[in-house]
Amino acid sequence: MYWKWKVNGEESLVPDAVLVDLRTDTITQPTQEMREVMVNAIVGDDVYGEDPTVAELERRCAELVGKEDALFVASGTMANLIAIMVHCNRRDAEIISGDNAHTFRFEQGGVAQIAGVQSALLRNKKDGTFDLNELRDKIRVDSDLHEPITQLIIVENTHNMCGGKVLPLDWLGSVQNMAREFGVKVHMDGARVMNAAIYQKIHVSEIAKYVDSICFCLSKGLCAPVGSILAGSRNFVAKARRTRKVLGGGWRQAGFLAAAGMVAIHTMIDRLEQDHIHAYKIAKAINDVGSHLCSVDLLNVQTNIVMVNVDRTKTSAKELLERFASVLPSDSVRVSVRACSRDPGFFRIVLHHGITEELVQAAIEKMVMVIKEFEENIQSIEKIPTYNVITN
Repeated sequence: MYWKWKVNGEESLVPDAVLVDLRTDTITQPTQEMREVMVNAIVGDDVYGEDPTVAELERRCAELVGKEDALFVASGTMANLIAIMVHCNRRDAEIISGDNAHTFRFEQGGVAQIAGVQSALLRNKKDGTFDLNELRDKIRVDSDLHEPITQLIIVENTHNMCGGKVLPLDWLGSVQNMAREFGVKVHMDGARVMNAAIYQKIHVSEIAKYVDSICFCLSKGLCAPVGSILAGSRNFVAKARRTRKVLGGGWRQAGFLAAAGMVAIHTMIDRLEQDHIHAYKIAKAINDVGSHLCSVDLLNVQTNIVMVNVDRTKTSAKELLERFASVLPSDSVRVSVRACSRDPGFFRIVLHHGITEELVQAAIEKMVMVIKEFEENIQSIEKIPTYNVITN
């Protein structure tokens, strides 16, 4: 039986409510330092290679991840698409990725739609990896004329749909060795790879060394307003720069944005650990309720993302999220919590720079209140007696 929350068609938010937005870390705002350097940035036409601020950002980011060169692009989706188009340089190309990979699920099928590349999928495990034996079986480099040719393996770190999991270094090493054995390239969708480096307490270059190309977001947890970095060899980046142009990504005085990106890589990486601490605190508070309705695997809360499992026989994630966001006149907790769900069986919360310790506590109070409220209503419904109707 489902118990459904209703707000009687009335506006659920009230003026005195505190908003805690945990939908994603893409909503972060640039810091005051970023705003100041953007105003004063020295700029030029980047398509002509004349923007010194963009050039400096690319140099510093290449050095950061231990690659020969880097390219400043508009988004992580653009970075991944460019990487695929550069690595897959023949019309019968195929990539291999996890079935929960961002490139497969959330980039509008650009792999096929624009790059003209086929995707072969492996089942993602809970830790974001996939089975290495299955990977070996999927690689097709000496196939006959009926089959496509594997040219690229894509890994995601941290793994979004697996709850911000960090890929183990030994697994990455095994993927790299297998790829080299078959002459296949490896690209890392590292939108949140800085979170992975902080969790593993290593320099990000120690992760990037296992892949041929890597991208990471300057926005999200690093708080820059726009942009991602794609890095690899000089030859790779030269081809990526040309590919960026045909996708409409050749921007002009982009130094204004690059200036914020430089502040991001110098001031925002180390502080990501605070987001991890906040994520675990909320996850533990949800578990401490002892509810059968919502649960979190605390051992798998590694970075800034928490996946909360929902008992679909009792309610749905959507119904819970509607109540988290609503603030009724009778509510003692005047907090509206926003979270994200793409499946009735779980919802996702993401911690970021905009969420202070005070807002973490406010979110906990509201979510705990709602979970207990749902439990009480479900129990009361389950106690309602049922009667068999006897007819002649």
